[in-house]
Parts: sequence; structure tokens; C-alpha cells
Amino acid sequence: MKLQNNPVKFKPLFSKFYVALGLMTVVTLAACSKDDNNNNNSVYDRIKPSQPAPSWGPDIAPQMQAVIETLDSISVPIHTLTPAAARAQPSPADAVKRVMQNFNVPVPVANVDTVGKDIAVAGGSIHLRIYTPRTGKTNYPVVVYYHGGGWVIATIDTYNSSAQNLAEKTDAIVVAVEYRKGPEYKFPTAHNDAFAAYKWTLANANTINGDTAKVALAGESAGGNMVVTVSMMARDSGVKKPLYEVAVYPVASMATNTPSKLQYTMSAPLSTPDLPWFLGYYLATPDQVSSPLIDLVDANLSGLPSTTIIAAEIDPLQSEGATLSTKLQAAGVTVNYKLYQGVTHEFFGMSSVVPQAEDAENVAANDLKNSFK
Repeated sequence: MKLQNNPVKFKPLFSKFYVALGLMTVVTLAACSKDDNNNNNSVYDRIKPSQPAPSWGPDIAPQMQAVIETLDSISVPIHTLTPAAARAQPSPADAVKRVMQNFNVPVPVANVDTVGKDIAVAGGSIHLRIYTPRTGKTNYPVVVYYHGGGWVIATIDTYNSSAQNLAEKTDAIVVAVEYRKGPEYKFPTAHNDAFAAYKWTLANANTINGDTAKVALAGESAGGNMVVTVSMMARDSGVKKPLYEVAVYPVASMATNTPSKLQYTMSAPLSTPDLPWFLGYYLATPDQVSSPLIDLVDANLSGLPSTTIIAAEIDPLQSEGATLSTKLQAAGVTVNYKLYQGVTHEFFGMSSVVPQAEDAENVAANDLKNSFK
């Protein structure tokens, strides 16, 4: 398989392939349906694609396909662009907004308040956005949230829906982290920023009406990777570990021949050729692909908190999420692994238009809430 536009030559470094998926216990938690939320099943029913299903996703759900069709009409594959151009083009979140407009989907009313906070980190500062539910409490659990984007693109604005929905569904404060990204800031800057934001939250949760005894982690894609690595960094440095962690389609393996990377090579919005593009701009040297902070499936995973892994079927990262689940369980970690059929990478946070996202958000929220008890 030829990968295009790779600014760092990785091919010799991918010689160790890890594909064994093993058996996983899949736990499906009961989730509220849209019928319990203003009868919005009728909204889902009227969202339909305009074209046949793509060849790379013949079983794609209609609502998911409508989002992808819209995204394809306003953007181009990430690996064909420079980082600046990739950051400037419309995102999956923008496609969701257009689908909502096209199908007259009402914009959900936010039931959170937000405030920004800059904190000092090694070599500079980063920004946090703090979401507080409007439920009038003086003490909330806290979820530190890391957005996706391959450590190169996207911001807390791009993933605002995910953070806001988690705050509302968990009745917890969510601290969204605007970590620094490549190519301006190379590995392990984003990982160190993620850990610094977690440590800041432990030390300062009481100043934002948070409970320092109830701090968990959540993140998507590259952010899902950092959920696990922050827990590893806490374990290895003697810092209090998170109470729980939710990793949504995490980056977890550098193997190029996993089943999903081969099957969903040309999927959208994430394709297999995009993966070395992201790593090429984030990693300082090619050999860093073997770092346990990047290649989670070969890392020491013992002693980590209980974990929820949410996966998308039509996603090059599907296999490594499953492998990570198996490896965590082998290390003695309790795992709730949930694979959603018919959806792609980035579906989480799209609950306004994709019913599987509503269920996935509820699974994540329920697991977090149970951990806070």
C-alpha cells in the first residue's frame, strides 16, 4: 500500500506488525433514546443521503452518510494539504452544522456555562475551556477532555459538541484542553501539555467548583490516545491516577497491516494515508513511532483505571482500538468496549444528527457517572 505525502519516511519503522485482536467482552449499557429527548427520532428519520453508499462503506448508516456527503462537498483529503490548509478547511463539525440546516434540525440549547483559563506549562502556556452544568451545584465531578485531530489539526472549538454533551450528560465539569500541536510543537509536547492540564485540574478543581476526589479523563482519536498516556504518566510519576477514562477511537498502534487499515483505506473523514501525514508532522524523529506514548498496544498498561473504549466500524483505527481493549484486559484493567456499526471516525459528538452518536455519548456518560459514585 503506497501512502502519499508523508513528510517523514516511516516505512522501515513499521516492521513489527501486531494484529492479534483476541476476544473482548462487549458490554452494552442501556442508553436514553431520542424519544426521551423531545421525540427526535423523527429528526433522525428525515436525514437521508442523496447518493448511493460509498464503496468503502457499503453499510454506512444513512445519517452518517449524509454528514460524509456534505463534508466531501466542502473539503478535500487531509493528506493532500499542508497543515495550515488542513486547519483552514471545513471540519466534520462544520458538515454537521450544514446537515442540521439542510434538514431543519433544531440547534440544541446549551445547558452549560463556559469560561476560559490560561495555565502555565513547560515552555509556555495553554488554554482550557471549562464547561459547568447549569444545575446549581457547588461541587461537581470533573472530566478532563482531550480533542482529536492527529496532534496537528482541530481545536476545542471543533470538538465543542463532544465536551458540551459530556458535561450535560454526566452533570460534571468538563475541562477541555487546547494542547499545543505539530509541526510547530513536536512530540512529546502535546502529551506533556495533556499531563500538565490533568495535574492542574487535580490541584485546582476546588477553584472551579470541582471535586478533587472525582477526576476522570475522556478524549477522541489523538485525544483518546492521550487519555491512556496521561494515566500511564500519572502511574509512573506517582501522581494520583484518574478515577476513570473514556477513549473514543484512540490512536493506539503503528502497525500498517491491521484489518481495518486495509479494509477502510479510503474511508472518510479519516483514511489510512492520513495517518503517516499526521505522525510526520507531529513526531520529531521517525524512531518515535515506537514510543509507548504513541504505540499503546505495546506499552505497559498495568495499573490503569477502568476504561471505556468506543469504536466506529468504518474507521482505519477500529482494529487497534479492539487490540487495545484486549491488551488492557490482559493487564488486569476492567474494560467496556463498544463498537458502533455503520458509522465512521468522528461520529462521537454528532448526536444532533447521528443516532449512534447519541447512544455512544450516553454509554460514555453512564460509565463516567457510575465511576463517580
